[in-house]
Amino acid sequence: MAITPTSPALSEQAEGGYTGGANLQELAKRHLWMHFTRMGVYEDSEVPIIVRGDGCYVYDEHGKRYLDGLSALYCVNIGHGRAELGQAAARQAEELGFYTNWSYAHPRSIELAARIAELAPGDLNRVFFTSGGSEAVESAWKLAKAYHAAKGEPTRTKLISRKLAYHGTSMGALTATGVPALRTPFEPLTPGGHHVPNTNSYRWSEDREELWAADQIEEAILFEGPGTVAAVILEPVQNSGGCFVPQDGYFQRVREICDRHGVLLISDEVICAWGRLGYWFGCERFDYEPDMITMAKGLTSAYAPLGAVLASDRVAEPFLHGTETFTHGFTFGGHPMACAVALANIDVMEREDLCGHVRANEGRLREMLEGLRDLPIVGDVRGAGYFQAIELVKDRETKETFTHEEAEHLLRGFLSGELYRRGLICRTDDRGDPVVQLSPPLIAGEEQFAEIESILRPVLAEAGERIESWG
Repeated sequence: MAITPTSPALSEQAEGGYTGGANLQELAKRHLWMHFTRMGVYEDSEVPIIVRGDGCYVYDEHGKRYLDGLSALYCVNIGHGRAELGQAAARQAEELGFYTNWSYAHPRSIELAARIAELAPGDLNRVFFTSGGSEAVESAWKLAKAYHAAKGEPTRTKLISRKLAYHGTSMGALTATGVPALRTPFEPLTPGGHHVPNTNSYRWSEDREELWAADQIEEAILFEGPGTVAAVILEPVQNSGGCFVPQDGYFQRVREICDRHGVLLISDEVICAWGRLGYWFGCERFDYEPDMITMAKGLTSAYAPLGAVLASDRVAEPFLHGTETFTHGFTFGGHPMACAVALANIDVMEREDLCGHVRANEGRLREMLEGLRDLPIVGDVRGAGYFQAIELVKDRETKETFTHEEAEHLLRGFLSGELYRRGLICRTDDRGDPVVQLSPPLIAGEEQFAEIESILRPVLAEAGERIESWG
């Protein structure tokens, strides 16, 4: 049944909440299919409906306030309620609502591409726009294949990524993703993926070489055959599994390996770019220059859907002459209104020096999280910038983790709901060992850190007591 804009089922905002909240619940349960969601959970409970945002906080349909400790999904970097971004979109709609980047250009895509290239390190000067992160990863792999084919090496088609890494859900990006639970239901996948160990040294043996994980990439290239490998794709800080940071020298070693074997290095920065680690790009944090950077999320602070692949001059060069073409694109890649929003977003970040703000305050955030180590359930604290995780354990001395059933009970049966009930939105995840992830808006400061601790500490303490009661 179609609902017109004047239908009473579509509620208007009111003081303290929404007037038609019950109708929204009915409509959500009848028609909305949420992403990565067990829909059956809401058969007997309310769908959490967020209706408004302001700074580091969001409000549900009942008017209850929540600290958005995850920036929605690692993406509302400048915070909620920035009217100037909506105004930029409105102005652009009046001038040019849409035109394609297929054989044409428009002012905003040109200006944004130039702005991104100006901020980027090294010779990363060519910007290929997409609609989001999975599309950016998909595009980067296709570009790597096309680059090698244009250089006379069409057998270079394979992609190496890390175990537990999440790179997206489209079929090519899913091949790069190293999370079995996400991959298995959709097999057979796009061929050509190979996975290597990640950098979670918390789970390594004490005598393991520090750059062991980097060297495993070379082992994989040699095993597959260097002439068959197109690219290696890595996040500066790996999201899935809980904010795995690289060892000192890791990316320098990977860069050497890729250069030695003629393999392109893709830095997947869908989360890690645009200030999340305290720099415009995550690769700057760890001092390496990739051949491509994938981005989305914070590029517009999620006020509009937009992603991109940023490629080096070397990668772009074969396609700039003669008849060679990168035969790939998306209708809405580089949408004028999304580009206008991105330009306004970058203006805010520069004006308020949000990268500098993250660097100045990440120590305080980390100190607060480190202070939770007195709780027996806290095994490890790790991350960089405003991208941090706590790994939960049954036994801190032995690092014993939880069974699948225990993790289910701990995370979904208690932690996730209790944190939300007390007013904190963060992520509890068990795609690896159970973790709690925090990724607040870049404008967050000591007030928000204290609020996070005031909720997180008692909830984790109660979780620990529940574990003890298991026997």
